[in-house]
Amino acid sequence: MPDVSVVVIAYNDAERLPTAVQSVLDQTLHGVEVVIVDDCSKDSTFEVAQALAAAHPDRVRAFQLPQNSGGCGAPRNYGIQQCSGAYVMFLDSDDVLERNACRNMLDAAESTGSDIVSGLCVRVHLDSRNQKKTAWYPWLYSKTRTIESITELSDLLTFDTLSTNKCYRRDFLLENGLEFPVGIHYEDLLFSAQAYVAARRITLIPNTVYFWNVQESAASKSISNRRHEIANFVHRMEIHRRVDALLESKGYDELKYRKDIKFLKHDLVLHLRDLPLLGEDYRREFAEVANGYLAEIDPQAYEEVQPIHAICAYLLSKEDWENLLPATEALTNPGRLTVPLAEQDERIYWCDRHIDTEQGRSILDVTARGFHTRPLTALALGNRLTSYESTDGVVKLAGRIVNPLGRITPDAQISAVLEFSARRSVGGKTAHIPVTSLRHAGRFIEWEGTADIARAVRPLGIIDAVWDVRVILTVDGKRLRTRVSVGGTSLDNARALRVRPKLTTLVSDRFVPEITKKGNLSYVLSAEGKAAVHTSAVIEGAMHGRTAQFAKTSLRRLLKAKKDLHSGETKLRVYHEFYSKLPIRKGLVVFESHLGKQYSDSPKAIYEEMRRQGVAFEAVWSYAGARPTGFPEDATLVKRWSWQYLRALAQAEFWIDNQGFPLRLTKRPGTTYIQTWHGTALKRMGFDEPNTKARGLAAQESFQRALDRFDHFLIRGEHDRRTLAKGFRLRDEVLLPVGYPRNDELVAARRAEAESGRRERGPLAEELGLDPDKKVLLYAPTFRAAPGGKVRAFQPPFDLEEFAERFGDTHTLLIRTHYLNSVSLPPSVQGRIVDVSRLHDITPLLALADGLITDYSSVMFDYGLLDRPMIFFTYDYDEYAKENRGTYFDLKERAPGPVVATEEELFGVIANFKDEADTKYAAARQRFNAEFSEYDRGDAARQIVAKFFTRSGK
Repeated sequence: MPDVSVVVIAYNDAERLPTAVQSVLDQTLHGVEVVIVDDCSKDSTFEVAQALAAAHPDRVRAFQLPQNSGGCGAPRNYGIQQCSGAYVMFLDSDDVLERNACRNMLDAAESTGSDIVSGLCVRVHLDSRNQKKTAWYPWLYSKTRTIESITELSDLLTFDTLSTNKCYRRDFLLENGLEFPVGIHYEDLLFSAQAYVAARRITLIPNTVYFWNVQESAASKSISNRRHEIANFVHRMEIHRRVDALLESKGYDELKYRKDIKFLKHDLVLHLRDLPLLGEDYRREFAEVANGYLAEIDPQAYEEVQPIHAICAYLLSKEDWENLLPATEALTNPGRLTVPLAEQDERIYWCDRHIDTEQGRSILDVTARGFHTRPLTALALGNRLTSYESTDGVVKLAGRIVNPLGRITPDAQISAVLEFSARRSVGGKTAHIPVTSLRHAGRFIEWEGTADIARAVRPLGIIDAVWDVRVILTVDGKRLRTRVSVGGTSLDNARALRVRPKLTTLVSDRFVPEITKKGNLSYVLSAEGKAAVHTSAVIEGAMHGRTAQFAKTSLRRLLKAKKDLHSGETKLRVYHEFYSKLPIRKGLVVFESHLGKQYSDSPKAIYEEMRRQGVAFEAVWSYAGARPTGFPEDATLVKRWSWQYLRALAQAEFWIDNQGFPLRLTKRPGTTYIQTWHGTALKRMGFDEPNTKARGLAAQESFQRALDRFDHFLIRGEHDRRTLAKGFRLRDEVLLPVGYPRNDELVAARRAEAESGRRERGPLAEELGLDPDKKVLLYAPTFRAAPGGKVRAFQPPFDLEEFAERFGDTHTLLIRTHYLNSVSLPPSVQGRIVDVSRLHDITPLLALADGLITDYSSVMFDYGLLDRPMIFFTYDYDEYAKENRGTYFDLKERAPGPVVATEEELFGVIANFKDEADTKYAAARQRFNAEFSEYDRGDAARQIVAKFFTRSGK
């Protein structure tokens, strides 16, 4: 009796079936059998299956259904009945198993007693140049875990609906009568849901088990990719209804809710993307089927998805095609603004329809996207064709560019050119052709252009086969690049255009208009004339000959060498083998703050103290991003990870930063590394963090080597010694108990206020236009991370408009997001709430604020030095403190201010600010400072400069 039976289903796939079967025969677990089920193929698939069975009589058996079932359900069900193994797996004939898949899944099943074991599936994109691989919902498989009920992990049911990356106990399938539905597509969704719900125990393992081969250019599309067929969508909806009925019968309301969310942001979106390219009859049927299902979805689910997903679903429910079709274009082109928007009561909406209802206003409100405040150059404006004509070699185009909220005014100076550019250019020149007509039309900018392609566009003729079309709009001297989308303009009767490649028309002689996957206009080189067809056939043959293969291999090597020249590995090698042999330059100091993202924090304070004292040194600041902003003009600026950056680090006498120079760069013995760090620890750090402990030994050793580079590590209290120093495994002699240089300014502000009895807000308050008669509150939260580690977008956890309404006459609220986040404010709160996230350095903001609202950010320890009131808005405390990476102490017990969890509580404290946040916690603030900031005495920067740069200190 084999341990595992693998059911391999096939239909008209004689060529790929042997590879799939061989991936099972090659398993490192030997007790594996193959059960091939052919779905009555019309080619030689069954003969191939029989030959495989004859070649491996003890391990392979082959069966054929009497008639084609049209899906995957019937052959898999038949295979289950024929299996003799204790466990069952499924494999499609065009995919393969990872070599250790059966062994890893069997071990997990046997050790845990699970009914189902699931592993990581990896999609292999066969059409891509290097067969790109993407993991299928990898966060589910970040570690081994066993659950007793699917209700413990709703994401498993809603996202991983595959049956092929799983191993099932066969008795479990038979006892529960689990079978795939027959005669309907998307059978995996229902089968997986039924299995998840029935399972008494499920184990997930962090091992790749299945390679799903994806070939988008295949002549015959897979069933799930035939989204242009209305029957396909009908089947999907029917399967969803069956899954919903199953969940409702079990009382799994939360699972049903999570599934509704996933439907809105995934299943529906897959079909909506194709709507602009399909006819009215299809759209009408699609809406009829979809809206019956949408009516059953919990309205709250709309609040849990991206705004554009909710907008599309809502407009579909209203069958508002005029506004929906542009919205679907924004789905396929993320970030593109495809409508002119509407404004009402100081709120910004996707369109001016449907906002007479509460639900319509809620879903269509896009104020937070900042379309009304971001510069036009930062917006990707939609540009749709309105007409297309071609005669011989000339094409006439017309379109309209979105003018959001009329921000391009009638008196603006505007001009435009049509741009034709090759996607892969080797010698073809980008063509710019002035438009023949350009006019301001209120909500749109309308344009017309005529291009004689044969004269204007000169492709090389071989490699630059695809050319994209854009309109470059210039508004008052600022260039806006817009991609031309086809929209509802038909290209069915569009003629191919004559073109004259540089390699003559013997290579190719026509430009054929095509619509890209994202719905944009492009042209593809083609051959129509006799000579061109003949030559292109010769070239095609030559391109696959031995000489061409040699030339292509040489070209690939050359391109790879060029790419490798600037790769991280090459730079590391040059740094260690060449730059590190150069002499260290005395007085060269490299500064970095928050991985180069800012000119701020303690590195800034040390730098400015050195300038104040007239220290002779050569300053280099690192920056990240396209161009540096806010950095000092009297320092050399180098882009992080550039060659100049690496050379500066290799030759520097001092490294000074607050987070960490690249981990794999070895510090030379002659370089002194002063690590200022960026905050006292509430959440666990370093080797105290669960994720670090879960890493392999090699990764932990590499991390420790990076930490061992610190020659000096600044601490501001004994708490840092017990937490940060311990978590980073730092030697005691490395620690410098001098406080944080960035806090010298705060200590000085507190002393000045105590001596004068007056609070000076400084020039920043005037720069921000703050009313001196209003109290200033600073809201400075930390960031949130998703389970996979990705930074979540910031959403204000309380109603900003409600705050402005209740407190705007007496208070100004400053919002300073974490540097990994950003915020967009509604126009209605202007003047009462101010976004100050653009300011690199938070210290001056702390100094001018009369009170702080925060959560778990280390800014609490800095602000405490001012002895001013703090409010801790910890609306997600349990998730952050317990389910995240844990904390060193319970904030609720030791916070020097009120800890609130709801908007109502927060507003209540603000309304009674003096008593609730200030007076009541005066003693707690003193204890807090004594415990966490005992070394912050206001002279940290001077001590550092004296110790290392003027030699006047000890």
